[in-house]
Amino acid sequence: MKNYGTIIYNLDMIMKRKNISKNKLSELTGISFSGIQRYFNGTNKRVDLDVLARLCAALECNVGDILDYQEPNGK
Repeated sequence: MKNYGTIIYNLDMIMKRKNISKNKLSELTGISFSGIQRYFNGTNKRVDLDVLARLCAALECNVGDILDYQEPNGK
């Protein structure tokens, strides 16, 4: 199977930089705590565009700040 690279979640770094807790982010976005937790830990398997839009609005950032593409073999 071909390796297409990996998507890396940076939500933890953005939240730390903005000094915002998971509870507060959940309150601001209307996303459940467990939903925030999955994005925070990078354990969700599918990206919901509505969720990304809510996160970007609440954190005043862009999608590219939350998600990052890592090429295969760390290129």
